[in-house]
Amino acid sequence: MTVNAQIRSHALSLGFSHCGFARAESLESLRSFYEGFLEGRDFSGMNYLERYTEQRLHPELLLPGVQSVIAVLMNYYPEEKLPEEDNFIISKYAYGRAYQKVMKERLGKLVDFLGESDPGSKSLAYADSGPVLEKFWAQRCGVGWQGKHTILINETDGSFFFIGVILTTITLEPDTPGRDRCGNCTRCIDACPTNALHNPYQLDINRCLTFHTNINKGEIPDAVKGKFQGRIFGCDACQDACPFNRSPKPTTEAGFRILPGISKLRKPQWNSLHEEEFNLIFQHSEIKHTGYQTIKRNMELAGDE
Repeated sequence: MTVNAQIRSHALSLGFSHCGFARAESLESLRSFYEGFLEGRDFSGMNYLERYTEQRLHPELLLPGVQSVIAVLMNYYPEEKLPEEDNFIISKYAYGRAYQKVMKERLGKLVDFLGESDPGSKSLAYADSGPVLEKFWAQRCGVGWQGKHTILINETDGSFFFIGVILTTITLEPDTPGRDRCGNCTRCIDACPTNALHNPYQLDINRCLTFHTNINKGEIPDAVKGKFQGRIFGCDACQDACPFNRSPKPTTEAGFRILPGISKLRKPQWNSLHEEEFNLIFQHSEIKHTGYQTIKRNMELAGDE
C-alpha cells in the first residue's frame, strides 16, 4: 500500500468522507483575486480575512519545509431535518456540536498518524481556524471544486461538508485537481433570497444571509431586510438547490446529530427563550458564538416578514 493510500485509509477510518493530496506551492497567482475580493468591502466581525495575506498565499510561511497539502471532508448532512412548520430555521451545519471541536479532534489524530508514519516530519492542521485558503486547497487536492455559490462541491456526495487542511513536510504524490462541473446551471444563483450570488463564483458577503445572521451584530442593510424567510442562523438555500445535493448521504458522525434542546424548539419556545436557557441549550453549538441578543434580533426580523 502506498503512503498516500495508507493516509487516505486512516483518514476514512477517522470519519472523514474524502481525502486528497497536492503539492504545497505558492499561491501568488491568486493575489489579485484575493485582494480584489477584500477591496472596498465591510468585513466587520471578519477582520481576520484582511490579515495574514502572505501566509494564505505562501504556505511555507506557516510551516517551513512544507512539501504537501492534505485536504479532508467530513459530512454533516443530518439524519433528520428540523421541522420548518411553526418554527424558525437554522442552518444544518449548526444542528449538532460546534464543528471546529469535532474537526480539530479528528485532524489531531490524523496528524499523529503522519508523525508515526514518518518520524521527524512536521504537520499542521486547520479547520476554519487559520490563514489557509481551504476551498482552494481542497480543489487542488481533487476532493471537489468551488461551485458558483463559492462552496466546495464533491461530484458524488454534494456540498454538505466541513473542510480540513493539513500542511506537512512529508512528500506525497499529488492527486488530479477537481474539475468544475457546474456547467450552465444557475440553480444556486436563482435560489439565493438576497441576490448575493449575482456574480457567479463570487459571494457578495454584504448581501449574504449567513453573514448577517451569524456574524453581523450591527445594522442589517435594507437589501437583506424582509428576506430572512424564517431564517435566524445561516442559510442553506443555495446548497439545497444544487443538483449535486439531490440525494445527500446522512452523516454518521454522532457529534453532528441534532442537540436535544434544539429539537424541542418551535416558534413559541424560541420567542420565550431567556438568555440563561439559551446559553444552556446552545453551550456546545456554533449558535452560542453568535449570541443571544443577535439571535433575538434575527427572530424579530424573521417574524416581521
